Amino acid sequence: MKDFRSLRIIFMGTPEFAVASLDAMVNAGCNIVAVVTTPDKPAGRGMQLQQSAVKKYAVEHGIKVLEPQKLRNPEFLAELKSLNADLQIVVAFRMLPEVVWNMPPMGTINVHGSLLPQYRGAAPINWAVINGEKETGVTTFKLKHEIDTGDILLQESIPIGENETAGEVHDRMKEIGARVLVETVKGLAEGRLTEQPQNSKLKPQTLVHAPKIHTDTCIIHWDRSVEMVHNLIRGLSPYPGAFTVINEKILKVFRSKKEITYPKSTEGDYETDGKTFLKFSCTDGYIHLLEVQLEGKKRMSIADFLKGYRFNGN
Repeated sequence: MKDFRSLRIIFMGTPEFAVASLDAMVNAGCNIVAVVTTPDKPAGRGMQLQQSAVKKYAVEHGIKVLEPQKLRNPEFLAELKSLNADLQIVVAFRMLPEVVWNMPPMGTINVHGSLLPQYRGAAPINWAVINGEKETGVTTFKLKHEIDTGDILLQESIPIGENETAGEVHDRMKEIGARVLVETVKGLAEGRLTEQPQNSKLKPQTLVHAPKIHTDTCIIHWDRSVEMVHNLIRGLSPYPGAFTVINEKILKVFRSKKEITYPKSTEGDYETDGKTFLKFSCTDGYIHLLEVQLEGKKRMSIADFLKGYRFNGN
C-alpha cells in the first residue's frame, strides 16, 4: 500500500477533454513528472504554431513537456525511461506502442468515454448519442494490445438527455472522467482495486463499436425516422456537424426538434413560413431545424437564418 502522491506519474493527452483529468490529478496532489502531447501545429489564418491544450496547461504549471513526432523514436523512449515513472495515464491521445504502454511497473491507465466493452473506438460519445442510447459512462482500464480491450478498473454511468448533444455529454463526461481517474489512481496505490476482464461472455454481435466519424456519416438522410435524424444531428453537434444540402449549398444543423405526425410532403422536402420555422419531412414526421450554419456563414438560430435567406423561387 502506497500513498498515491508518492507515485511518479506521466500523463499523456492532447485536447481540452484531457486537461480536466490532468487538472484534477494536479489538484489532488499527484506527482506528475511529465506530460507527453502532440507537437505544436500550424493553425488559424496566419498558420502560426499552436500548442495543444495539455501543453498549455503543463507550461502554466511548470510540468515537463515531451512532444515526440514518433512514439518509437529511440531518443524519446530513452527520455521516457529516464523519468522512472511508476504509472502512465492516457486521456484522449494516440495509440501507444507496447514499448511505451508496458514501460512503467504499474502499467498504463486509459480513460475511455463509454461503458466498456461497449463503444470501443475513436468516437464513443458521438455514436452513443447517434444510436439513441439513454446512458453512457466513463471507464478506466489498463492498456493492452488490442485497442480498448484492457482490464477494467472503475466505471461510472451517466444519463443522456433526449435532446442533449454530444458536445454537452462531452463536457459533463470530462469532469466525471477526471474524478473517476483520481479515484482509480488512489485505489491502485492503496491496493483497493481489482482489475476486471472485460465481459468475455458478450457475443461479438452484441458489441457496438465507435469508429472514427467520416464525412459520409454526417449526411442527413431524410428517408429515415424523425428519431434517427434527430439523434444524428445531436450526436454530431457541435463537431463535425450533420448536414444537408439546400439550394446547392451545404447547411449544417446543430440543433433540431421532433414533430411526430403524418408528413404531408415527400421525404426531404422542406416547409417554412420564412420567419420562424424551417422543417424537413421524414418517414414519420418532421425535423424542425433550430440552429444552423450555411456554407460560408456563421452558426445562428433558425430565426436569424430565415431573416437573411432567400429560397430559390422567392
